[in-house]
Amino acid sequence: MIHTEFIKLDSLLKLAGLVETGGEAKVLIQAGQVQVNGEVCTMRGKKLRGGDTVTLEGRTVTIANGG
Repeated sequence: MIHTEFIKLDSLLKLAGLVETGGEAKVLIQAGQVQVNGEVCTMRGKKLRGGDTVTLEGRTVTIANGG
């Protein structure tokens, strides 16, 4: 669980267990394998906030709204 205003895409992929390392996240993001809110995202530092969804290899993670 995160308690900040946002989390960066590469950090979320690691936290959610979708990748093992930051290096793996970087490669997959740059290769266009990651979608944010249904669109390909190649910015590993993309700031994600509550309600955003991230999809990688058929697995989707939704960021809960804080509260």
